[in-house]
This record gives sequence, C-alpha cells and structure tokens, in this order.
Amino acid sequence: MKKTVLINERIKTFNKIINVPGDKSLSIRFVLIGSQAIGKSVAKNLLISEDVLSALNLIKKLGINYKLNKNYCEIYGKGFNGFNFKNNSIINAGNSGTLARLIVGLLINSKNTVILKGDKSLSKRDFSRIIKPMQMFGLNIKSNNSKLPLVIKGTEYSRPINYTESKGSAQVKSCILLAAMKTPGITKINSVASRDHTEKLFINLNLPIKIKKKNNFEYINLNGNKNFKGFNYNIPGDISSSSFFIVLTLLSKKSKILIKNVNVSKSRTGVIDILKIMNAKIYIKNKRIYKGENIADILVKSSNRLKAINCPAKMNSRAIDEFLLIFLVCSLAKGVSKFKNIGELRNKETDRLKFANNFLKKIGIKTKINKDNLKIYGNPNLKLNKTYEIKNFDKDHRACMVSIIAALVFGGKWKINDVDSINTSFPKFISILKKIGAKIH
Repeated sequence: MKKTVLINERIKTFNKIINVPGDKSLSIRFVLIGSQAIGKSVAKNLLISEDVLSALNLIKKLGINYKLNKNYCEIYGKGFNGFNFKNNSIINAGNSGTLARLIVGLLINSKNTVILKGDKSLSKRDFSRIIKPMQMFGLNIKSNNSKLPLVIKGTEYSRPINYTESKGSAQVKSCILLAAMKTPGITKINSVASRDHTEKLFINLNLPIKIKKKNNFEYINLNGNKNFKGFNYNIPGDISSSSFFIVLTLLSKKSKILIKNVNVSKSRTGVIDILKIMNAKIYIKNKRIYKGENIADILVKSSNRLKAINCPAKMNSRAIDEFLLIFLVCSLAKGVSKFKNIGELRNKETDRLKFANNFLKKIGIKTKINKDNLKIYGNPNLKLNKTYEIKNFDKDHRACMVSIIAALVFGGKWKINDVDSINTSFPKFISILKKIGAKIH
C-alpha cells in the first residue's frame, strides 16, 4: 500500500452492497483463546490484518502452531500449560493494544521469563491498568514506567482476585478474565459495561462464568482452571470497519448502502444508537444470533437533516473506536453537540481527542475542549475548497481512515500521509472505497 494518497473530489452518488472483513476484536480473541484450548480450533472469515498477524506470530513464538489460508485459520492449542518458549524470549504485539494487554493475562502461569514489546506507537501507551490486577494474581511484571517493554514471569500459585474496573475498558476486563481462566478459584470482577466478546466466548465454551448487569455495571464471577476443547468460529463482519461506510453514506448525496453480516451486538453498536439519535437513516435488517453475538445486515441512506446530540456518557464505552467518525457527523449537524468524559480517547494509538479537535478546526468547525469534554458547533452548509494535508498522527489507523472519509464527503484537495497505517486493521479499506466509486490516487 502507498504511504500517501491524494483525493481531489467528492464521491458521487452510489447504491451498493458490500461485505466488510471479519471483526478484529473477535479475530484476536479467537487466536488467543484458541491457543489455550485442547486440540484444533478453526475460524472462518478471520481478519487478515497486521494486528491479527501479530497475534498469530506471537502465539507461534510461545510454542503454539497454526495454519492460515484465505478460507480459514486453524490454531493447534495445547491447553493451559501449552506455552513452551526459551527463557527471556521476546514477543512483539506490533501496534495492537488489544493483543498486548490480553496476552499478559495468558502469561499468568508461564514458567520462563518473556519480554513483551510493541511498535513505537504502542510503546507510548500506558499499561498501568493491567499491571495492577496482574500483580494481584501473583504475576511478576516489570515495566518502563508502566509502558512497554514489559518483563513478565508467571507464577505456579496464581490466586483469584476481586477487582473493580471503573473506566469501561474491555481490554483490561478481558486481560483479567484470561488470567482468571487459568487460575483456580473464583475471580470476581465489577466493571463499567464495555465490550463483552470474551464473556460470550467463555459462555459458548461452557466455562463456569456468571454475569449480572445492573445500572451500566457488570458483575462477573469466573471459576477458573477448567479446561476446554478446540472450537469452530465463523467470525462476523466488523462494526468498526462498517462505520466508515455508514458515515460515508450518511454524508453523501442521494446514496444508499447495504453492509452484510455485521456484528451488531449491543456492546458494539453505540455508534449506530448515537447516529440514530442524530436523525441518521440507519436500519438493521435480517437480525439473527450466532454464538451469543447478534449478526445483521445494515442498511444506510443519505441523511440531510442531522441534528446535534448531547451524548449520554453511559454510551461512551460502546462507541469508543467510532468517536472520530461521530465527530465528523457532528460537524454537519445542526446545533452544538456535547460529549463528556471521553478521556479514554487519549489512550489510543494517538491522543484521538486532541487529533479530533485539531482536525475539526482545520476544516473550519468551531470546537471547545475542556479536559475530557468536547463541544462541536455544527455547520450543515460546510463545503471545503482549500488544500489540506493530514500528517503527524502517530500512524493511528482510524485517524487516517476518518481523514479519507472527510475528504470524500467535504470536498477540497487532500493529501493524506502514512496510509500504510490502515494495514493494522483494514487492509481492504481503500479497495472497497474504490468499488463504491471513490477516486483515490
């Protein structure tokens, strides 16, 4: 993929049916959980992106074999004690925060020391929120001021913990769940509601997990150290990847798109709920359930009467990866949109709150930022005709892709750098856009 793209014109009216690649969150979890099964696990529609390939390479370094082709992926798990690697082995999570945080939980009982590294962007991110609970389990872990690299050595005597996760981080919650899965006894987690893919996989694997939900809080009990056999999984399309095409369609003239076979489970559809409050024409079709996940087709139509939103903070965790796109829609909505307690955006590949504020100002949208709160003053008549260059965003794949969507709907002449960053999550992004009719050079 080229490192720079040029976009000089808006996308024209379209009416298309598309499929998006497999869900990244589920793809990474399949790889990691499959490595702990006894026997072969098989996934269809696994996302083939840099983050998922990093997961496969990582478990290979830890002694777990796999087979990958364009139709399926096989993981040959060896159970909870299956990791087999030399002392002081180095494993690399690349750009993936999900992979880096979740693998730490699986290393709870590792006999040898392992050193976890990541790329330049990931090495800037904070890991303190997983270090504390992992040390409570008994994991020996040293860090560089709570950043990578992490030096990790497991324990033979891991102990269950009681832990409160107050930020709504699915990565932290899942790290704890994976450690608890390999720890005898009952671990209790009280967590602000967030993505629940790990819990649903555990339920389908018949692991002894109990979940109660009340007032946007989750109360989870997991009785650990229960082995499970290999499993099959048909991974649905990614709602985060779909969201780029949802917003492209909403903001384009007289256009329509149908996105097939997408994961629309409640923990992931905050973006749809928020946009529908803003008068977006989004319709869920052909809904069904697969292994606890809600799957559906998403029909989207152009929407020219968008209104501002005072976004309920309780929806933040359900839309955390889609906020950049939501902010883009707010820029064309009538009125002032308000977002509170979105500081979690600062803990992504780049400070996405800072990026969003600077980006919106660059295209002429008034904003006000106060700590972790943001106001966006929409302009339904916004049309651009200047020259814009997007760079210095720490190779954040979502910042790059949202810039491409903005260029296609707002007009103007755009130069967008570091486009190879898209490979971490959505290598087919530009090719799908071109099939829809986008002219990208």
